[in-house]
Amino acid sequence: MKAGTIEVLIADDHHLVRQGLAQLLAAEPDIRVVAQAADGEEAVEKAKLYRPDVVLMDIHMPRLDGIEATRRIAERYPEVSVVMLTMYGDEGHLFEAIKAGARGYVLKSAKPEQLLKTLRAVHRGEAWLDPALAHKMLEEFRRLSQPRAEPRADLVYLTPREREILELLAQGSSNHEIAKRLGISEKTVRNRLSLIFRKLQVNNRTQAALKAREAGWGSR
Repeated sequence: MKAGTIEVLIADDHHLVRQGLAQLLAAEPDIRVVAQAADGEEAVEKAKLYRPDVVLMDIHMPRLDGIEATRRIAERYPEVSVVMLTMYGDEGHLFEAIKAGARGYVLKSAKPEQLLKTLRAVHRGEAWLDPALAHKMLEEFRRLSQPRAEPRADLVYLTPREREILELLAQGSSNHEIAKRLGISEKTVRNRLSLIFRKLQVNNRTQAALKAREAGWGSR
């Protein structure tokens, strides 16, 4: 496969939806559908098997819903990005998807070019929301940016690997330096940092490093 191709896994319990998406993506020279899944359990299994660049994930599916499937993929295979493609635009589904680790959220009513733009943006390591939902997320960011009484409390929810990454971040290491030190890819570092930011309820590297230093991490 030529360099630069975006490999995609489509997860939706409706066969016609999966086929329609597959046909849409097949027309793009830089995108390749590597697998399809009819439920959340199958999505997790095929994410492990194929390690696609991006999973297009529906929310409501049998056996395992898309939110929990996203959470498992984000934790187990952080190099795989998840984009939620759903008809649900309410705040509850949006926030749960983002907290689970989704890097994009697109409504099924969006135009095809919006979906393609999202796939490419997420593949570049960016986070992307349907423009109609952006204002809802901004309100949540404002809420999370308010000072918290116990800035160290969220650190206990980090995995050992996330703690290693955060400590190196607090020491001033770049993503490249962290990846080299831990023997992982820069993409994995970026995805892990996104999870760390969500767990710590911070918006950027500076705020995350500050919490780590307040806890005594990051001293050389």
